[in-house]
Amino acid sequence: MSKVAPKSKGSRAKLREYFIKNVGKVLNSETLRKVAGTSEWGRRVRELRNEEGMNIVTHNDRSELKPGDYLLIDLKPLPAFERDISKEVRAFVLDRNGFTCQMCGAAAGEPHLYDAGRKTRLHIGHIIDKTMGGSDEPGNLKAICSVCNEGASNLTLNRPQAIKLIAQVRRAPTSDQLDILKWVIVKFPKQAEGLIKKS
Repeated sequence: MSKVAPKSKGSRAKLREYFIKNVGKVLNSETLRKVAGTSEWGRRVRELRNEEGMNIVTHNDRSELKPGDYLLIDLKPLPAFERDISKEVRAFVLDRNGFTCQMCGAAAGEPHLYDAGRKTRLHIGHIIDKTMGGSDEPGNLKAICSVCNEGASNLTLNRPQAIKLIAQVRRAPTSDQLDILKWVIVKFPKQAEGLIKKS
């Protein structure tokens, strides 16, 4: 009777377990790359956050974190987003974008411009992220390579100026303004404390 080899865990499962074992601890990108055992570790982390609702934050969310730092706040799940872009839409977007990354211009299959040890692998990215209200319509999608995708979470092509952001916040309902205030205080706790002491 032949024995069936145990199925090895995928990189996403390895990362999930590692984050859960290290809730509340700051983890760096090099450690996560080793745990995942793949250069696609950044995409797997985004899947844990966006598709499984794991409350993983980065320097985009907390000022005390450095670029490349990740922190699982707690085990309480956040709303997750399903991956529902069809194969046909993916093929259309890749073809429309000439099978090149729309951020750095790298072409599919060629050695990457910024990481010659990796061949360019293209994914579909959102221009306006789903967490910010973006859709899965082809007009909101672009081809993006793995290297750029690792640093592109929750970014838009055009960053609004402060004056425009303030104008939007002023027009928002009070409940939304309070949510923004809470987010700013969480991201910049020391700076917020300093401003309160000055006033």
